[in-house]
Amino acid sequence: MGDRVTYGFTATQGPSPRGGGGTARTLQGQLTLEVVAVQQPWVWVRVAFSDASGKPLSQARLAQDLLLPVRADTTRPLEVPHGGKASAEVASSAGRTWEAVRYVSDQRPVDGPLRTHVYANTPGPLYLTRGLIEAGMEASGFGAQGGFQLTLREVREGSAEASAPVPALERPLGPGAYYERYVDVAGTTPGVQRVCFSAERGYLLRTEGPVEANAAPCSDFSQAEPEPLEELLMGLPWEVLSAGDWPPAAALSGTRGTFSAEGRDVPALITRSSEDVEGTQRVFSETYAAEPWAPGLAGLPYEARFQPLASSTERVVTGGKNAPEGGARIVRWGSWLPGAK
Repeated sequence: MGDRVTYGFTATQGPSPRGGGGTARTLQGQLTLEVVAVQQPWVWVRVAFSDASGKPLSQARLAQDLLLPVRADTTRPLEVPHGGKASAEVASSAGRTWEAVRYVSDQRPVDGPLRTHVYANTPGPLYLTRGLIEAGMEASGFGAQGGFQLTLREVREGSAEASAPVPALERPLGPGAYYERYVDVAGTTPGVQRVCFSAERGYLLRTEGPVEANAAPCSDFSQAEPEPLEELLMGLPWEVLSAGDWPPAAALSGTRGTFSAEGRDVPALITRSSEDVEGTQRVFSETYAAEPWAPGLAGLPYEARFQPLASSTERVVTGGKNAPEGGARIVRWGSWLPGAK
């Protein structure tokens, strides 16, 4: 316990390629992963984004530490091939020398990005990120500008004798937790869909499907596509620049209200808009968390905090009344991990 790895990152996105103008946006800081508890076969990892001095970032999406339980073993073979051209090298980083392989994928000739990853042949203390030492991305094509750079800064090995109680899963990145949505959209049978998350040996697993009455929550990840954990983490700062900070721009002019689920009330921002297509007018509504880290959302996976908690569509009919046409709403969430609080 106590193993820790810290990376420095810089993300930059240029002005809008669609003629919207604006200025370049930059976000930089540190990404730290630290083992805070071990309960075999699970390793509990704290994930934190911070500024260069270690203080929390001001961006709401990255302002809070996240908890990430990861299985030390695997329930099935997991392997996502490294893309690009491989070349061996000796990398020096965090005061160490690593035998490594550099992978370069250049999609610029087809308007794609240039991606570079350097992985240690023997991950050692970098096991949480599968041996990642360095990563970079240079955007290209269709006027895209900007890029992302991640570099290993520090490695600290903990003690096998140290121990700590399993922390409460209040702010899960995803693994160990789930959420359920009631979905009623045209062309489908209304019902509850459950989204489950797990992690094994540096890979994130996600499943989504109808809730089965007699099945234990999140008991089957055999069909889940594995996503390298480090790719997900690198994408979070990039998403801050792409989507903007919280709340979304559309919600800033919304009305304040309350979102309720299972007896929990959360301050919310509610947006309403209308659209007239060939004489049929529809009204769209979306409900967002006014404060995505509100106590009432404790235990909700990261993904669900930063999307609409509820959405609906209504058709304006004769007499000015609205007829519901469907929508979606988060109705339940929690932890499926044995022993998690």
